[in-house]
Amino acid sequence: MPARAIASGTVSFGLVAIPIKLYASGESSASIRFNMVHEKCGTKVKYRYYCPTDDELVERDEIAKGYEVSKGRYVLFSPDEIKALLPEPTNAIEITEFVPLEQVDAVYYEKAYYLGPDKGGEKPYRLLSSAMRKTGRAALARYAARGKNYLVLLRPFQEGLLMQQLRYADEVRPFEEVPLGDAEVKDAELDLAVQLVEQIATDEFQPGKYEDQVRHQIQEMIDRKIEGEEITAAPEAAPQAKIIDLMEALKASLQEGGTDADAGRKPPQRADGAEGEDASESEPGAEAAAG
Repeated sequence: MPARAIASGTVSFGLVAIPIKLYASGESSASIRFNMVHEKCGTKVKYRYYCPTDDELVERDEIAKGYEVSKGRYVLFSPDEIKALLPEPTNAIEITEFVPLEQVDAVYYEKAYYLGPDKGGEKPYRLLSSAMRKTGRAALARYAARGKNYLVLLRPFQEGLLMQQLRYADEVRPFEEVPLGDAEVKDAELDLAVQLVEQIATDEFQPGKYEDQVRHQIQEMIDRKIEGEEITAAPEAAPQAKIIDLMEALKASLQEGGTDADAGRKPPQRADGAEGEDASESEPGAEAAAG
């Protein structure tokens, strides 16, 4: 089944204009989502907006957009003013320069989209793709869409083109902010670490070897729940013996002969020189009242 385009536009390449279509590169339906449901009747609840000052629910036609100028103080904008602030979405992808692909670090990458030719754009589309593939370069471009001006990277992908949305330089935190400590790596430790890397190294990235095991397990449990089976939490795994010496940990890893990503990786064992704290991430959520 052919992919469905989510947008159309034009790639400008010198004096050449290439009509293109934009396609999603990911499959959102693959993820498992849970909805918030009223336990009493099984109905999916709806989000309502609540004003804590007036202690009342606010309807959509009573809501304005505001910019916070100081703590709790906003300047409000009308729909016409918001429209005047945002650039016109031309869907034009204007190439500004070509750079070696390896010069663009992955830390700048955000979303990725497939590009395909629109009617009449097949030949210049293939020409641009072939030229970038032959020169080993990618195209930096500006993309005006959805009220924003995006920085994007066009690069050859298989037989066509992929558009990578990039972060601007001021949106990337400097790595210098990350504390690294003053630990010193010994030559013997480095030699063993290199051996371990080489032992489980491959020369080709094969994403098909990896699956989201947690998603599959959750889906299996959901299917069992649908069939009427009661779901219980799995027993906690027994704590593993800790190796507190870095050389001992490296040697033990080499003796095990590496690990297989699909067979289930053993959790890394803490060693001297690997000080740190466990961290957890949580996604920020919007403040709204359900009702």
